[in-house]
Amino acid sequence: MAINTAAFSPKQFQVLIAEQDAFGTIEAGGGNPYHALDVDSVGTPSLNPTQVLDVRTGSRVLQKEDFFQDVKTSVKEISVSGTATTAALDMLLENIMGETESSASGVYTFASNAGVQSVGKTDSSQEGTLLSVVIKSPLTDTDLSFKDCVVTSLTLNGDVGTEGGRVKFSATLQTGSIVEDLSDASTTVDTSFGASENYFMSNWSDTSYRKIYGVDDLVMSTFSLTLENPATFSGISSTGYEVVSRAGEFSATLDVSVKYDVNTEPLMASFNNQTQDGSTAAQATLLNNDASLTDGAFGISIPKSFLTNVAFNEGDVMMMDVSVKAVGDGSNALVEVAC
Repeated sequence: MAINTAAFSPKQFQVLIAEQDAFGTIEAGGGNPYHALDVDSVGTPSLNPTQVLDVRTGSRVLQKEDFFQDVKTSVKEISVSGTATTAALDMLLENIMGETESSASGVYTFASNAGVQSVGKTDSSQEGTLLSVVIKSPLTDTDLSFKDCVVTSLTLNGDVGTEGGRVKFSATLQTGSIVEDLSDASTTVDTSFGASENYFMSNWSDTSYRKIYGVDDLVMSTFSLTLENPATFSGISSTGYEVVSRAGEFSATLDVSVKYDVNTEPLMASFNNQTQDGSTAAQATLLNNDASLTDGAFGISIPKSFLTNVAFNEGDVMMMDVSVKAVGDGSNALVEVAC
């Protein structure tokens, strides 16, 4: 075999996601259901095979018969980051919030009284609760394809000094099923991302709707919202784990950097004096272009939150780093995100 002189740019690789309808069946490429993520770079997925390389009795050297590998009881992990765009962000938020495809409205909610969520191979339909992921290669028939994926972590962030406050994302997806294919035929992507799908912090132009722990009229520098919905994989079959459950804590934390002024100065005392019985209105957190979240406009609402950090941040002007964690009141939403 002669050497091959062809070379490829890392930017030629793509990450595609599609809503998967049934457990164990990757979303087909026909009809172009896959959307491209606007990723900064494409990393290697963690395949995490179980390997045994122990030297057996009778030899002090590892023999070929001693090697063991299993891929059915491993959790595969895919991490991506880039610019948040509408079609892809819809699917990521829908999945981590545990909403079904048919109920998607552009405003994604996790209730403060939500219970355990489980999906498995015996269920007849998993519409909107699983994702298929394809890492698309510029080489023919070399795509990496994964089925039965769930988003376990999603961070949305922005910085007014970077890309004009354009909203970025980073996501971690996991699957307990065996890899669908590491040399898949090329998957067709239906639409590429466009500038019209971007979101900006500048859309929060009305200071009345820039509110942290009940304090509005904020002059903001950065924000970072992190949603965590861990997955637990159980059971075993020839195709991998049989059930994926969401039984751990769903958490939503928001970190912001705001200008130190007469509006934000009281947050230090609020941090020190807060109690569990504080009124919901006084603890509300909202970053939006209006009083209510709406489809098509990026916004974050945390009806009730507790301060977890308030600290000075020295720069050209004095800033304050403020962190809150969403808490439930038993009935209302824990967190809502619109896009």
